[in-house]
Amino acid sequence: QVQLVESGGGLVQPGGSLRLSCVASGSIFSIYEMGWYRQAPGNQREMVASVTRGGTTNYANSVKGQFTISIDNAKNTVYLQMNSLKPEDTAVYYCKARGFHGDYWGQGTEVTVSS
Repeated sequence: QVQLVESGGGLVQPGGSLRLSCVASGSIFSIYEMGWYRQAPGNQREMVASVTRGGTTNYANSVKGQFTISIDNAKNTVYLQMNSLKPEDTAVYYCKARGFHGDYWGQGTEVTVSS
């Protein structure tokens, strides 16, 4: 089993920045990719960004150039740096880990972009 704990969400004004963190524990040796998804009210959960243990990244078109995902393998932590935030970025952000034995989700951290 893998446990994921997210942090870093909150209320931010449009144009502001936030950095989300997700720490993995448990059977971390099985993880080969980590990522962030988000779900806005009334919408389906969507992929935001992902990164492999080797550092290969993938981004949703909507956040390219705005968000940056990174991984610290020594700390088993994945980060999502979010800049130039817009009201449409408001959502619950979930961390996901993909492992050889299955996929795992965190509880989510809420991001609200509002003036």
